[in-house]
Amino acid sequence: MTRIALTGARIFDGVNWHDRAALIVNDGVVEGLMAADSPSDAERVALHGGMLVPGFIDLQVNGAGGTLLNSTPTVDGIRTICGALHQFGTTSCMPTLVTDTPEVADRAVEAGLAAAQRKIPGFLGLHLEGPHLAVARKGAHDPALIRPFSSNDLQRLINAREGMPAVLTTVAAETVSPEEIASIVAHGIVVSIGHSDATHAEVVEAAKAGATMATHLFNAMSQMGNREPGVVGAVLDTGSMYAGLIADGIHVHAATIANAIRAKRLPGRIFLVSDAMSVTGTDDTEFSFTGRTVYRKDGALRLADGTLAGADLTMIEAVVYMHRTIGLELGEALRMASLYPAEAMRLDRSYGHLQRGARADMVHLSDNLAVRHTFVGGEEVFAA
Repeated sequence: MTRIALTGARIFDGVNWHDRAALIVNDGVVEGLMAADSPSDAERVALHGGMLVPGFIDLQVNGAGGTLLNSTPTVDGIRTICGALHQFGTTSCMPTLVTDTPEVADRAVEAGLAAAQRKIPGFLGLHLEGPHLAVARKGAHDPALIRPFSSNDLQRLINAREGMPAVLTTVAAETVSPEEIASIVAHGIVVSIGHSDATHAEVVEAAKAGATMATHLFNAMSQMGNREPGVVGAVLDTGSMYAGLIADGIHVHAATIANAIRAKRLPGRIFLVSDAMSVTGTDDTEFSFTGRTVYRKDGALRLADGTLAGADLTMIEAVVYMHRTIGLELGEALRMASLYPAEAMRLDRSYGHLQRGARADMVHLSDNLAVRHTFVGGEEVFAA
């Protein structure tokens, strides 16, 4: 690959902003920064304004580009989902399988293993959301498919992790025991608590066993009360836990988001997810989801009974919402879409930033935060 110098845009390396600088990329890896007018043998790529920022990492994406992983658990399905997200600044994602049959889960894992072997651009690994959840907090998951955790389920996760860069699974803290969580984590799989009606004490025990994440904070989980903090209170108060957030103004009220950001005990952070469905990147107004119809209207995706089923949201829209509506400094909003999900998944230090040694996964944004170019490993995969 040619050694290139990207110039003409303000650069955010994940920590600091740099003006009048060039980002040097060599063989898909960030070599460093230099003054924009310094002599160099690198091929210059002019970006003509805007800002160059780390690529977005989406840990919860059920579908995109007209494809839903549950409906198309194939390599082509994964390729379509990953490719459809590039236009929204997502450079790495975890296609997410919502609660389904063991047969569909097996097919999804086989597809994920093949996708990893073929190095499909943007494919980070799989997120298996369920089926070991609480029926009381099922959300749009089919209650008929929710079931207890078994040794076969553990083996499926182990098989997935052996051939993929990362594997994430969402379980309910009251239906999967601390011992079972520990056995999952022991094989390098990240465990997230979600679709759970657990008590504060149950989540604390799950965290002690190795659960380090919560799935779509506030949604489909027990809420914080004055005498029982629930899943929400436990996650916010446990420093080892990260939490995904659907920042669309529909799933969670803006004031609730702002309070959560202030309340979260560190080092665990709140990060952004899209929870995207097949309609993302299309003009479709409805789709089929585990045998039911989901309707797209007024910025939301709902079943006929009004239950939210995923989100009509992209990562860049979530970043914009956190910056403009919640009022976060832009760099912090960008970290919520890049560095913090990388930390949550314990990815190696090449993800989530643009400092020396980082993967050249980058997004070129206009001054009004529209995606103009997306690069994966230094290769342009989208241009507006």
